[in-house]
Amino acid sequence: MFARILGLDVGTKTVGVSVSDLLGMTAQPVETIKIDSEAGELGFERLGVLIKEYKPEKVVLGLPKHMNGDEGIRAEASRDYGTKLANEFGLEVAYQDERLTTAQAEKVLIDGGVRRKDRKKSIDKLAAVLILQNYLDAHALKL
Repeated sequence: MFARILGLDVGTKTVGVSVSDLLGMTAQPVETIKIDSEAGELGFERLGVLIKEYKPEKVVLGLPKHMNGDEGIRAEASRDYGTKLANEFGLEVAYQDERLTTAQAEKVLIDGGVRRKDRKKSIDKLAAVLILQNYLDAHALKL
C-alpha cells in the first residue's frame, strides 16, 4: 500500500512540517507552523488543513533525546504532543530519534550559502525533513 507520511519537528514556538512521497522513499519540506505551546496553541488548525491535503497514514514526530539516549522534558513534551495529535486526527503517531537533526539542518543551510537571517525561516522544516528521511531510511522495504 502506498501512502504519505508527515514528519514533524515540534518545538515550543514552531512545528516544522515535511511529507514523504507516496512510495515512502524521500521526504520534502512543506512549511513551518507558528505555535505557542505555553498558551496551548499547538497549530492543529493548520495541521488539519495539511492532513486533508496530503492524506497521510501516519505522522512521525522527532523525539529529542539526550546524547546518552535518555529522554528528558522535551521528549516528554513531544510524546504529549503526539498523543494529542493522535486523539485529534485519529492518525498513527511514530517517533524518530532527532538527536543532532537541527545541527545537521543548520550545517546544510550554511554549506548552501544561506544567510543567517534566512536560515531561521527554513531550519525547522529542514529538521522535519531530516527526521522523516531518517525514519524512512530505517523502515525502507528490503528488496
